[in-house]
Amino acid sequence: MTDDWVSLFSGGKDSSWALYRALEEGLNVTRLLTVHPGEDSESYMYHVPETRLASLAAESIGIDLVEVDPGDLAATTATDSATQGDREVEPLEAALRGLQDELDLAGVTAGAIESEFQTSRIRSMCERLGVDLFAPLWQRDPDELAAEMLDAGFEITIVQVAAHGLDESWLGRTLDADALDELRALDDEYGVHILGEGGEFETLVTDGPHMSRPLELEYETVWDGTRGRIRVTDARLG
Repeated sequence: MTDDWVSLFSGGKDSSWALYRALEEGLNVTRLLTVHPGEDSESYMYHVPETRLASLAAESIGIDLVEVDPGDLAATTATDSATQGDREVEPLEAALRGLQDELDLAGVTAGAIESEFQTSRIRSMCERLGVDLFAPLWQRDPDELAAEMLDAGFEITIVQVAAHGLDESWLGRTLDADALDELRALDDEYGVHILGEGGEFETLVTDGPHMSRPLELEYETVWDGTRGRIRVTDARLG
């Protein structure tokens, strides 16, 4: 058997870039794995908005998707973040243990950039599973990463915002060079991370060199005055 890799995949830019870099490095990614915390829930470990579109993205990418629905993670009522983070990893680890029964699992890819909270838990999980971790974004300069994503041809759509300076006009906007310039200015003024690493915004990759067809979306926006998201009403492959 060949060594199999599983890509932790939400459809957002960071997990998509980790997958893309893994494929460029020649890693044999045979499964994508998406954890669905639920559209209206919170999570300490996982990307939340529009993860249901991961199946459409996986179809375009051409790699089988494993979907994990852990139910309500109860993150909004958690009193201890460390305990909550550990608990949220459990359904992911269980899914990967199940895949070890059918794959020659060599490793897992992850899109973490700066979050030690998330990365340390994924790293520990991989150690328990006896597999490697490929985390090509870890501790990279965010400006360089953003440039690499755009240079590679990633089309990145902002699907959720929750930060000072990010109003409703950002919902559905493409993360391009102009948007990055504005985010740098917002970083100076409000401390908005240009890649949204602090949860300031969430994204969906709608096209890229690893995809055979783009995602086409129809959506409405949901805005409460300080934060908001797009709610996709229809999605298809172009």
